[in-house]
Amino acid sequence: MQISAEKTATLRDDVAETLWNLPNLITLARIALSPLLFALPWFHGRWWSAVIGFAFLAVSLTDILDGYLARRHGLESRIGKLLDPLADKVLVMTAFVMLIAVGRIPPWALPLVVAILAREFAVSSLRGVAGSEGVVIPASPLGKWKTGFQLAALTALLVHWPFLGLPAHELGLALLVIATALTLISGWAYMRAYFAKHPRSTGP
Repeated sequence: MQISAEKTATLRDDVAETLWNLPNLITLARIALSPLLFALPWFHGRWWSAVIGFAFLAVSLTDILDGYLARRHGLESRIGKLLDPLADKVLVMTAFVMLIAVGRIPPWALPLVVAILAREFAVSSLRGVAGSEGVVIPASPLGKWKTGFQLAALTALLVHWPFLGLPAHELGLALLVIATALTLISGWAYMRAYFAKHPRSTGP
């Protein structure tokens, strides 16, 4: 018995909207692994810091994998689009909180962390409002750069100790400054994109 094109499309849509597919499972694993960073205060020596730092980087890079699999196999879904940025923010926020807890982010750098987290919440809220109004704000190349610098900064700060002749802690702080600048600039770009596409309200 042949299945009509309409039914085939419906079945494909049902699969794409299922939570339990491989891309979404990878995304959920990224959320589930974030609490492992809570071990940092007890395992903060040179070797363990390197393990935690590079494990954080490896988990972060699964963001590329789940996105590729979703596009490659037609599994892009509303659930995935909700979970993916949530997973990234949970991972980044947990790393920042634990780095502050163990004193690897000095007081002068705390405003940078606040600026980054505030921007992430603001852009997430903006995307939610835009989506409810049918306005699509695509990811910008600048946003990808800021993500890359954030992850590089966090990895270096988690490694902390000199590694392969490089001063990981000092390098991490320098990358954090650059990441903050890119974060604020890309946040402003998202705001501009939204207000450029948002229809002007008219008075009575």
